[in-house]
Amino acid sequence: MPLHRLTTLTVAVPDVSAAVPFYRDFGLEHLGDGRFATLDGGEQLHLVHRDRRGLVEICIGCDDPDDLDRLAANLTRAQIAHRRHPGAVTTLDGGSGVRVRVGIAPHYQQAPTPQPPTNSPGSDRRVDERAPGSVRTGPVRPRRLGHVVVGSTDLARSEHLFIDVLGFRVSDTVQRVGKFVRCSTDHHNLMVATAPAKFLHHTSWQVEDIDEVGRGAAGMVAADHSRHVWGLGRHNVGGNFFWYLRDPAGNFAEYYSDLDIITEALRWEPGQWSGRDSQCAWGPPAPRNFHLPDDVAN
Repeated sequence: MPLHRLTTLTVAVPDVSAAVPFYRDFGLEHLGDGRFATLDGGEQLHLVHRDRRGLVEICIGCDDPDDLDRLAANLTRAQIAHRRHPGAVTTLDGGSGVRVRVGIAPHYQQAPTPQPPTNSPGSDRRVDERAPGSVRTGPVRPRRLGHVVVGSTDLARSEHLFIDVLGFRVSDTVQRVGKFVRCSTDHHNLMVATAPAKFLHHTSWQVEDIDEVGRGAAGMVAADHSRHVWGLGRHNVGGNFFWYLRDPAGNFAEYYSDLDIITEALRWEPGQWSGRDSQCAWGPPAPRNFHLPDDVAN
């Protein structure tokens, strides 16, 4: 697979100054000018002004110029307009309206998270001390960007670009909605879902563990209850813990941890999901307007 990760997202909001505090509170480092960094990924989010919220650009990392030449050739054979830049290839997904930029980028280098001792029936590994997750006080900081979900008015066109031409692999399918696809060993880096309008559903950011998901989201909601969308829960598709929050423009942002990892495609069997099973293994019911937010439905 020539692609290996998402690098940066450019997200449109009507009021950048209103959105900056949200993402700063979320734990991203504000570099100025609406640009934000994660601990392990460097700059991974850029907020820009547009009258309507949405995903403007998704940037994807590859290894070398040969990868870019192969991608450009694939786009040419598929008769999809594109540009070959020094160090990158750009094109447009007509279904979602998102600009796609594939560029040479380093792989993630992540130091392993020390695993705190846990107690379970018949195995008392933590004795005479409090659970580390219950006494943490520092800020929650996302380690890296994980994935993004967007709505497409032409799902077949979007999936053709990302799967058939760019080489994303299918991990799971939600019937009548879309496919979870990956360009790395993460279960998914992207989902393009069928929708009546082009829009950004959510961005998703990796944190250390379930305690960081809970601490981060609880702190965000304590500061402003209107930020809460859905959580805490655990997905079936992807297997991760989740909690979704809403930025001032209406874009959702997800804390996640413990996502499924796929290292060998032949050993992973993509599933077909529907109904509540496609939403979560456990957790509160998804709100009525989670899948199609009010500003999109209207």
